[in-house]
Amino acid sequence: MQKKMLLGIKAPYSALGRFILPVTLLVVLVCGSALASPLDMEIIRVITNDDGSQSYSLSLQILLVMTALSVLPALLLSCTAFTRVIIVLSLLRQALGTAQTPPNQVLTGVALFITFVVMQPVFNELYIDSVGPFLNEEIQGNEAIEHGKEVMSKFMLANIREVDLIVISDLVGVDGISEGGDAPFFSVIMPAFLISELRTAFEIGFLLFIPFLVIDLVVASILMALGMMMLSPMLVALPFKLLLFITVDGWAMTVGSLVRSFGPIG
Repeated sequence: MQKKMLLGIKAPYSALGRFILPVTLLVVLVCGSALASPLDMEIIRVITNDDGSQSYSLSLQILLVMTALSVLPALLLSCTAFTRVIIVLSLLRQALGTAQTPPNQVLTGVALFITFVVMQPVFNELYIDSVGPFLNEEIQGNEAIEHGKEVMSKFMLANIREVDLIVISDLVGVDGISEGGDAPFFSVIMPAFLISELRTAFEIGFLLFIPFLVIDLVVASILMALGMMMLSPMLVALPFKLLLFITVDGWAMTVGSLVRSFGPIG
């Protein structure tokens, strides 16, 4: 019962709960400590167990979890598909030349939706292997964290370029890592995943820029040939770029390509 009280939810769990709970476990990964400890009403109390490990009073655990929630945005950026998606959508908006349309809030909402679609198999596996057994008191907090790290590592390693993994391994002084199976999660896998996501996002953005750049060049050449030097080529090219984007169903193509660009879980 204590573990269920800590997470603040009750069974049965809805589909939204199966999305929120794995994300909550990702936040707990940053804490790096187990949640289970004897119920104690003192504000701060550290108990040394027989095996030398330490457990904390319930109030201190809640304080640690609430503090960890503040790093949720950074964790979302570091461990999921959000980084690639939001960068590609931002570059697409720049290529269209529509300034702040769609606005940042809409762009972030679309990126979160695509992230949920991509990460849903990972979150389902995370729920089955870590969150569910932890809530059912079948495994301890440390075991849930380790299982969660394994699930996330499989997804991240499927999207990491080997050269990025080797570069980060050399920087942190870890030798003998090629496939990444034995790589440290926080010091090697996470930074290598971020670097790989940045490179992939810019590659996709470059491909998105090409057709719109061609339209800009054609429009600018025509205006210059007609002697309309005072008319902005960007203003004239904008409706043609929007027409092209609508004709090819650009949003559906972009979202579909982004989802398919991610590797499988393992």
